[in-house]
Amino acid sequence: MVDLDPEQLDRYSRHVIMDDVGPSGQAALLDASVLVVGAGGLGSPVLQYLAAAGIGRLGIVDDDVVERSNLQRQVLHTDDDVGRPKVDSASEFVADRNPDVTVDAYETRLTRDNAEEVIADYDLVVDASDNFGTRYLVNDACTLAGTPVSHGAIYRFEGQVTTFSGEGPCYRCLFPSAPPEGAVPDCATAGVLGVLPGTIGCFQATEVVKWFLDEGESLDGRLLVYDASEMSVDEVPIAPNPDCPVCGSDPALSSVTEAEYDGRCSLSESVSD
Repeated sequence: MVDLDPEQLDRYSRHVIMDDVGPSGQAALLDASVLVVGAGGLGSPVLQYLAAAGIGRLGIVDDDVVERSNLQRQVLHTDDDVGRPKVDSASEFVADRNPDVTVDAYETRLTRDNAEEVIADYDLVVDASDNFGTRYLVNDACTLAGTPVSHGAIYRFEGQVTTFSGEGPCYRCLFPSAPPEGAVPDCATAGVLGVLPGTIGCFQATEVVKWFLDEGESLDGRLLVYDASEMSVDEVPIAPNPDCPVCGSDPALSSVTEAEYDGRCSLSESVSD
């Protein structure tokens, strides 16, 4: 019998009574560590549900402060948090939600100089970022380390989510390089439906919990595309690219410090043969 104390048996009782989870599954969640990159729209539901589920250690990376325009979708934060670092209000929420969870706050931007060191301390990474540079950086660092990634992205009424196992295929197999600058406006320019990140973030949190429970089928190798306007969900298969410079048979990249993560994030422009 896994040793859960009486308060934990009470807190996680709806997990413990499930044959698919049980005490051993809950213990696996309590033993897990997850790094969440971004404490905004996607990071909010991810952190809420991972904390509630009892993921034992959560890292939060974000260098931004709360703005009032964030509150329409970033439900971790309140009006009283305007002007505060997002990692502070997010960490406070997690601590209040579940005393079983240890929180590591990184009030910084993930860069090629710190990404490998930060990611090395965690079992899994959630990409809840809002820019292509960070997405490619997370992908490359995690693929090189063999660390799984839960990826999510949102745009107006549309969202996408998948899981990368860390062994390929990876994000670069799906999108070898970022679109040209200005081709995809950010949410400050194009807007975003406030409830959309809640849906996509919950998909991501679900994938994370399933991963540590080793239960069900993950989205590894599949991109789930959700259209809130039409209330439709489609799947796009993600095929491994044998020529991928990160996860292919002859990878060109051995460290993210060798690459550039601005512009189109194309490795052919930053990694010599």
